[in-house]
Order: sequence, then C-alpha cells, then structure tokens
Amino acid sequence: MPRKNEPTERQCAVTREVRPISSLIRFVLDPEGQVVPDLKRVLPGRGVWVTASKDVVAAAEKDRKKIFGRGFKTEAHVEPGLADRADALMERSTLQALSMTRKAGELVTGFAKVEAALRRDTVVGLIHASDASGDGVKKLAAVAANLDEPTNGYQIVRLFDSAQMDLALGRSNVIHAALLAGQASENFLARVRALEQFRRYTAAEDEQSNA
Repeated sequence: MPRKNEPTERQCAVTREVRPISSLIRFVLDPEGQVVPDLKRVLPGRGVWVTASKDVVAAAEKDRKKIFGRGFKTEAHVEPGLADRADALMERSTLQALSMTRKAGELVTGFAKVEAALRRDTVVGLIHASDASGDGVKKLAAVAANLDEPTNGYQIVRLFDSAQMDLALGRSNVIHAALLAGQASENFLARVRALEQFRRYTAAEDEQSNA
C-alpha cells in the first residue's frame, strides 16, 4: 500500500509509461551501491521504478548506466541476473503468502478434501502442483463443473511443484489444494497474479497499447 500522500502512479524508467505502482517494481541502492528490488516499497532512499516484467527489468539491467545511473543520479552497480533475483523474491513472497493461508484456516489439501470443499464451501482458488498428473486436475475440474451450483470464477494456480508446496505448507506430498474465501487467500492470489504477470508481460504490450 502506498504511504500517505505518496503518488499511486509512477513512470517506468524503461518504457516511460505512467503506470499504477502496483504494476511496477521499485529499485533502490543498498549501502554498497548495488541496485536491489524493493518489493514492499518501504526501503529508504531514492527509488527507480520499472514495469513489473522480467523482460523490462532485464532491459533496465542491460542499459543500467542510462536507466539506473540517471535515475539515482550516481553510479549504480548491477550484479548480473537482476530480473532473475526479482523473480525469486516474488516467488518466495508468494510462497510465504501460501503458508499464511494455511495458518488462517483458509486452505485444504489432499484430493478428497479438495473435492469435498468444492461441494461444500466457497472455493476461490484451486492449486495444483506443476508436476501433478493431468488426471487428478481433470477430475477436480469435472467436480466443479457438475455441481448443482457451479463454483464460478475461481483461480487456477500451477506455479509451484510439489516440493515447493510441501516446504511452504510444512506437509509432505501436497499435490492439490483448495483456497477458501478469506483475506489470506485473496492476498495469496494477488501475489500469484503479480508473479504470473511478471513472467508473462513483455515490453511489446506497451507498444501495442499505444499504437
């Protein structure tokens, strides 16, 4: 959330597009003068804002003297792989949010429990491990589609493998999970959308939108 009196939009230093800060990543200089992502937008000092896209962050790294040097008005050092580091930080933040859904009681795991939740509860998201079998995914989709009152508009998440889900949830062999309605689930899904957008978005989309 932006702090009081803080602008809700900023200009991307690469594309020069003005975008909501929720669609941007703020970068700052650490005490050693290295460029680091400030995903929570709370670190002190001057910030340089870049569209939240792996493609655009990579472009900023490539042209670091122009983008970061000009933005910070001083020499800025960029270790190779800035976009990958931002991706890893966003992924870790998303997995932490997944852990919070369990602590909030808004997550059920296991095929049978997920099936029961679809029939009984308000499900806002289905999480399938990226290495889940297609058969299990199809069966749960069929359950949702054949309900007397179908569950509409839930989000499908397939960003993480079972090992990542196990670690985040402190359980073993997590393949399928259902997100129940609640603030923790909404927070997790918002982070999922941001991570998916970061990995999918390309600078060409800005050019098309301005054509």
